[in-house]
Amino acid sequence: MGSQLNTSVQNRLVAAKNTTAEKLLVAASELMIERSSIEVSLSDIAQKSGVNAALVKYHFGNKDGLLLALLARDAATEMAQLEYLLAQPMAPTAKLKLHIAGIIRAYHQFPYMNRLSHYLLHESSAAAADEVSKFFVAPLLDFHRRLLAEGIKAGEFRNIDPVLFYTSLIGACDHLFFGRHAMSRATGVGPVTDEVCRQYIRHMEALICGGMANSE
Repeated sequence: MGSQLNTSVQNRLVAAKNTTAEKLLVAASELMIERSSIEVSLSDIAQKSGVNAALVKYHFGNKDGLLLALLARDAATEMAQLEYLLAQPMAPTAKLKLHIAGIIRAYHQFPYMNRLSHYLLHESSAAAADEVSKFFVAPLLDFHRRLLAEGIKAGEFRNIDPVLFYTSLIGACDHLFFGRHAMSRATGVGPVTDEVCRQYIRHMEALICGGMANSE
């Protein structure tokens, strides 16, 4: 399977610009959101997109290639904004709040992102795992390291381990959506609406920024 997986960044970008390939990506994304699951078949994707399933191989190599391209597409905007945010002339705490809001909004738009990244990192091929690490995990971890270092230097943050911070923030974002279904059965809470998303942003800002504040 690994030899068939198209993991080239250039090829992913070319495929994403193709109308047929984009239809497949949009269909896969919509199905995952509708079902609250990444378990979607090629036949389901083909039926929803109106594209022959055989074209998945042409554009992406196989299903995992399509999933990799989908994650790369969804993560691209957030990743592109990291350097811009870090360069802004504002306090580290203000940058942190904007980052928290941006991550939560990205998960609100694409609530399957974390489960999809875990699948490609741990249950797909080594080539897929390497690609996800390059375009998603490594840039985000590097951004967290640099932002935390900036906040510590400015005296705004206490000493925080970047890996633990990454785990806390990304895990909390995913669980808002993944865990919502379990909570709906247990407590009757409703779906994640725009208002719920705004409430969660305020909650996470208070929780994370309050917990990281340098009290000295």
